[in-house]
Amino acid sequence: MPFLVHLASLLKDNKPIPCEPPAGCLNFRNLVVEFMDCYHHIPLTPDNVVVFPSRDVAIEYSLRLFSPALAIVDEHLTRYLPKQWLTSSAIEGRADCNHAEDAVTVIEAPAQSDLLIELVRKLKPQVVVTGVAQFEVITNAAFVNLLSTTEDVGSRLFIDISEHLELSSLPSSDGVLKYLAGITLPSHATILCGLVKNQVYSGMEVCFAISETAVCKALSQTIELLEGHTSVISQHYYGCLLHELLTVQTGDRHPQQERQPAEVKPQMMIGFSNSARSTLEEAEFFVPDSKDSSVIHMDLDRSFLTVPSSVNASIFESFVRQNLTDSETDVRSSIEKLVRDTYGFPGDDCPDIAEVSYRKEIMCGSTCLALFNKLVLCCMQEQGTFLFPFGTNGHYVKLAKFLNAKTLTIPTNVDSGFKIEPMALGAALEDAYENKNVTRAWVYISGPTINPSGFLYSDGEIKDLLSVCAQHAARVVIDISFSGREFQTDGWSRWNLSNLSYDICLCPPLSYFMLGELSLELTTGGLEFGFLISSKPSDVEVSFRNLSQPHSTLKYTFGKLLGLSQPYRISTRHYNLRELLGLKNEWDGSFPNPIMEQKEKLKSRANKLTKTLESCGWEVAGGHGGISMLAKPTAYIGRPFKTDGFEGELDACNIREAILRSTGLCISSSKWTGIPDYCRFSFGLESSEFDRAMDCIVQFRELVLGGD
Repeated sequence: MPFLVHLASLLKDNKPIPCEPPAGCLNFRNLVVEFMDCYHHIPLTPDNVVVFPSRDVAIEYSLRLFSPALAIVDEHLTRYLPKQWLTSSAIEGRADCNHAEDAVTVIEAPAQSDLLIELVRKLKPQVVVTGVAQFEVITNAAFVNLLSTTEDVGSRLFIDISEHLELSSLPSSDGVLKYLAGITLPSHATILCGLVKNQVYSGMEVCFAISETAVCKALSQTIELLEGHTSVISQHYYGCLLHELLTVQTGDRHPQQERQPAEVKPQMMIGFSNSARSTLEEAEFFVPDSKDSSVIHMDLDRSFLTVPSSVNASIFESFVRQNLTDSETDVRSSIEKLVRDTYGFPGDDCPDIAEVSYRKEIMCGSTCLALFNKLVLCCMQEQGTFLFPFGTNGHYVKLAKFLNAKTLTIPTNVDSGFKIEPMALGAALEDAYENKNVTRAWVYISGPTINPSGFLYSDGEIKDLLSVCAQHAARVVIDISFSGREFQTDGWSRWNLSNLSYDICLCPPLSYFMLGELSLELTTGGLEFGFLISSKPSDVEVSFRNLSQPHSTLKYTFGKLLGLSQPYRISTRHYNLRELLGLKNEWDGSFPNPIMEQKEKLKSRANKLTKTLESCGWEVAGGHGGISMLAKPTAYIGRPFKTDGFEGELDACNIREAILRSTGLCISSSKWTGIPDYCRFSFGLESSEFDRAMDCIVQFRELVLGGD
């Protein structure tokens, strides 16, 4: 089929998956635009389209962006919304919609437009999310009435046409699309188009939202904060289908008409929630390429190093074999073995403590960020507070702020490599319980490799921290997603957390979560697969209802790679997943070579980046692992600088924009790191991009410092 040809082309030369905007692959959004123009005569631009992992995710994230006091949602679209949002009780006497930031109330309603309109007029919700009843699809009368009513009462409208959207050369008439062909979409309305009818790869879904206002940008930023991005492979699959449809379209099937602007009425619509608005204003977001030049990204949490051929072969095989069995796509046991072999966690099931049962659960997510998103919601659900060390991954901190979670900071310093020290952790927890009204503390620890500093926690250091957490009955999130690429390990003791299971059995209030990402561990070049090991599944199950899951093809791919990552003797015989996992302990050193090569390459990159930065006036806080490091622009702080689009006195916050506009290099500023005066540089780039980045650093020094 055409997609397999396209996939083979995408995977050739062992190159990593290209860097794409969180709003969606530019090529896929262009194809959506062409499809809408060619088949439905709707003129859009890629900026009008935002791609989500699924329709359910699009609805939940849209509601979190606005955080309405009252929303009316189609009863067929509420299945995965948080239970605490849903209510069947009547709402009477509501004078206004003032509410706490996280108090969203959702009322389920029928999709039939006349009944829905009656509810909207009576309850005056701030947001309405609805599908289109089957008997109302052909004409646009129901849609026009909904637009008018929601505009009159000041409601934002999200209309879902997923069940009626056909990727066909002869699509049926659709009233909503027919309306958009003649009139610009009003500012209060957004169209949701979930591709939910995949007959080839069951369960593979993406959803794109269409908006002709600034809401589109906010939705793309919401995706970046809460999810990271939508599966690139899924977008390529549907992009291939759209491309095929565009090649067979022979002529206009509908008469052309001049498109009229939407009528603009004075109205008071709900804006973004306070927490969302402040986060969107402060956070550093992905910078796309311009028409004239490409951006060099040293601001991303991913590796662009060469991908081993075995990885691409596994990806291709997973799509060739469409009918995968459950056993072939269940990777939980192999993930558990990988983590136990590497870190000793989770340990045995407390066989000598018969009266105590120890349960654990492994959950998979399309991205590590999506899993962390759910952990923050778990914390909020039990009125908890997240404690982040000073200098935590900026994405995680901004995600918690966007969701309006309660957070506190644990002091760290550059002298200790921004590690948490036991005394500082104990003091922070005691202060939280005694003075900050904290009832349940959640402590975030990134390790063994700390992101973004690249320093390493030793076995003794992590055990000391876990002991402090145990003394204060704090939940612990151990984030290993940036580990596995430690390249300077002299004198460093590896983790052995095998006794952690006993601690949990002996102390019921304790719970630990190990958050991981297989992309870096298995050198998959941007193909992401997150996992979470929970010591007490009952604590988190409720909040994980709408988690974006990897498709079965990716589960097969990563299951096979997990087998290969523990080297075994490769033969020409075809092995299924169960056989691969059974053979994983037969060592001959065949698979780890690319991993060792990448560690050596990262070590070389770190050394070269350190020398380049230091020679250009930066003070480097160099680490011993991972794909990033921190540096302070000592020679630049306070210097005046002017270039196209920037003028001012340089500091560690605005230096990101100054470097980007003058050289095309994008780094993370101190706004992202949370550490005054320290910026983040990611160095897991392709070789040519890394060399260009080094040239940009030197170029910026010459522009600002001249011959100094």
